[in-house]
Amino acid sequence: MHLSANEGIEGVRFAVTGGQGFVGAALCLELLRRGAREVRSLDLRASSTWSQQLLGSGVRLFQGDIRKKDDVGRAFSGVDCVFHLASYGMSGKEMVQTGRADEVNINGTCNVLDACHEHGVRRLVYVSTYNVVFGGKPIVNGNEALPYFPIEDHVDAYGRSKSVAEQLVLKSNGRPAKNDKSTCLYTCAIRPAAIYGPGEERHLPRILSLAKLGLAFFKIGGADIKTDWVYIDNLVLALILASMGLLDDIPNRKGTPVAAGQAYFICDGSPCNTFEFIISPLFRSLGYAVPRVTLDTSVALSISRFFLFMSTLFYPWLDSKWIPPPLILPAEVYKIGVTHYFSFLKAREELGYVPMVSPREGLAATMSYWQERKRRELDGPTIFTWLAVTVGMLAVFSAACLPPVGPLKWVLDIHLFVFRSTLVIRLVFATAVALHFGEAVYAWFLAKKVDPRNATGWFWQTFALGFFSLRYLLKRARG
Repeated sequence: MHLSANEGIEGVRFAVTGGQGFVGAALCLELLRRGAREVRSLDLRASSTWSQQLLGSGVRLFQGDIRKKDDVGRAFSGVDCVFHLASYGMSGKEMVQTGRADEVNINGTCNVLDACHEHGVRRLVYVSTYNVVFGGKPIVNGNEALPYFPIEDHVDAYGRSKSVAEQLVLKSNGRPAKNDKSTCLYTCAIRPAAIYGPGEERHLPRILSLAKLGLAFFKIGGADIKTDWVYIDNLVLALILASMGLLDDIPNRKGTPVAAGQAYFICDGSPCNTFEFIISPLFRSLGYAVPRVTLDTSVALSISRFFLFMSTLFYPWLDSKWIPPPLILPAEVYKIGVTHYFSFLKAREELGYVPMVSPREGLAATMSYWQERKRRELDGPTIFTWLAVTVGMLAVFSAACLPPVGPLKWVLDIHLFVFRSTLVIRLVFATAVALHFGEAVYAWFLAKKVDPRNATGWFWQTFALGFFSLRYLLKRARG
């Protein structure tokens, strides 16, 4: 497909569902950069990290729910091309919420299709997933000829519901508009690999939060396990090329658009081991411990099923902030512990897709982003240090100040064995509190110079942990 860089974009109205997300925001900005007449973002959120940048660039923000037909219709009125990115259930607690995943991914997609039909939208690009054909069995250099993974065999609601939604989208290709039978809706599906880049909000933040807590202490599968990744700029390019591939009014070209009714795998084209490519380098660059323990995939699956069971027990309360996300789930074990990678040959031949950012460049940009982000945030020790210091301080406090009742008598006996008298225990506790307070005050003054936005956080963290917190601030000051 040989078209100009902005064919089908200049002077055209677009709508992007999930437009305030990582991929959606990047796509909206690129469409405007290429001369789009208007870009609308339909998102459940009133605001996100990218809201101000989107508004400043001229994107119209529509707050709405794709599960509601009226919200979708309001955003699609007068639009020529739609990018459907909004989804639910990709990672964390969302993966366990089967009912909501079906509502958003299946019912929401039906509403998108109906709104396109009603408002005469000509082009619909659906963002799908590798999981429509992958479900835990190895795939080497797969292509679009692979059949859909059996619906009943999916281990998570996300893969299953996205598979159903993709098939609905592709079967709607060629559907005439409601009020103009001469206008047809042309559809295609983009199946991206795991997405990375500065600002990615699904996978890397969760992994890095575990690393910060000291809980990312194992990796899954051997070094021979290979999977695909795709850098954000490469994916945005593929989406735009897909929209061009649905144009039906190109001069000197007749017949059905090249991408109509088609699905395309999109990746960087460099299959790699997830831990070796992105996790280990990123951990090292941020000063986190690199996982040294390797779990066999079967062992990791057993562990993940336990977390799935525990999450299911707390299903009614999963939206609550006090429920932590599961450490890992079966679908995530398959994603990183089973080889599966695909060829983008079809996308190259039919859409002209060639990755413009190499994996090395993409990784460098991603690491630079996270290094800068870490400098802006409060740093600190692992959860094990928190537990040790907190338990230790509480033990000394109970021995010094509380009556020796029940288990507290054992605590007092241990302290008396070490310190010999109650007076010494109380002096130790008072000294510890005074030292923690002094260190906290020093941390506050130092943070005012080197990290003013987190000065209060440094005070309270250092008051709780003492030097175990202060040493991170001193390191930042030296840096």
